[in-house]
Amino acid sequence: MEFENGILHFTPFFAVTLGIVVLFLGKRVNDAVGFLREFSIPEPVTGGLIVSLLVTLVYLTTGVAVEFELGARDVLLVYFFTTIGINASLRDLLSGGKPLIILLAITIGYMFAQNLTGIGVASLFDLPAPVGLLGGTVSLIGGHGTAIAWAPRIAEDFGISGAMEIGLASATFGLILASLMGGPIAKLLITRYQLKPTDAQPLDVGKPDTQKQGNIGYLELLDAILAIHVSAIVGFLINEELETLGLKLPLFVTCLFAGILITNLVPKSFPRITGTRWPTRTPAMALIADVSLGTFLAMSLMSMQLWTLVDLAGPIFTILGAQFLVAVAVNLFVVFPAMGRNYDAAVVCSGFGGISLGSTPTAMANMSAVAQRYGGSHLAFIIVPLVCAFFIDLANAVLIPFFLANF
Repeated sequence: MEFENGILHFTPFFAVTLGIVVLFLGKRVNDAVGFLREFSIPEPVTGGLIVSLLVTLVYLTTGVAVEFELGARDVLLVYFFTTIGINASLRDLLSGGKPLIILLAITIGYMFAQNLTGIGVASLFDLPAPVGLLGGTVSLIGGHGTAIAWAPRIAEDFGISGAMEIGLASATFGLILASLMGGPIAKLLITRYQLKPTDAQPLDVGKPDTQKQGNIGYLELLDAILAIHVSAIVGFLINEELETLGLKLPLFVTCLFAGILITNLVPKSFPRITGTRWPTRTPAMALIADVSLGTFLAMSLMSMQLWTLVDLAGPIFTILGAQFLVAVAVNLFVVFPAMGRNYDAAVVCSGFGGISLGSTPTAMANMSAVAQRYGGSHLAFIIVPLVCAFFIDLANAVLIPFFLANF
């Protein structure tokens, strides 16, 4: 931790430590505030927003900015998605084939609607179409990474000097809205239609609210960590090979697929140094998934510098307000009926709330909070990450140039 030139800088060790503190803060607040539990608001979202607001208050009153080194956060993201891949069975993937295609088709259609909404609202402020795209799939479905990647090109090609700030502001507030949307939508659907899981499924992430106790030995935990590292190494090699072929994907995507491949292609009887079977869907794997996702999201939200967004508030809030209404409507009137109007569909809707305005981790956190309260849904935890962690990036890579060239 260092203080220099009016900036309080937290090194990776302190950033992770504070992320854990933020996670516990969110739990304590959720335990004390009933409606946060009732609407399945993820604990890291609660804690992260509180801390980001406090950091903003410190800056506005003292002029001291707070910055975090977030390299360790990205490692946690790889950990989390690798556990999702390890927990995926071929049978689940095959059974999820039709729902996967349906959700993918809806999501691509929604991406068109999101860009058209952004362009339409931007035109009301006499702003050029690329500004609307920055408030569309560039920053919302695309997230901070896509916004950072495309903003310099948009700024250079279209003369929009504040492109980076607009993209990051939209991504930041979109992340907040996405974090707050999924749980209430799922609760509304589950309550209105009295939905329940068709069978008792173990959770892919964490433990249910009714089962917080349980013993996990250190060897089981190490076995799960070893499996994650093996899968991550394979995922890294796949990523390197794809990059040589001209296809650049986030590392967590290839690690997700590496976990799927190893789980489904390597025989269960394959000898391992641990003397145990491959640890798919074990309590230790679910625990690691819960820890890595919660800490990642807490670190992401606590590090938001909200004061940088004040000057862009008017157009951004208007665009995001319109995007929020479109996302809710699509979720309730398109996604839920198309996915079968059942419990799995309600969990998918909580995840789509994260996809539509936020990021893949937000979608997973939304679904995890719902599943821990109401019950597991393997289908949702298979198709949602595949759609939002892989196919969305490919679709966005085509849609963004299309809209820039034609609007």
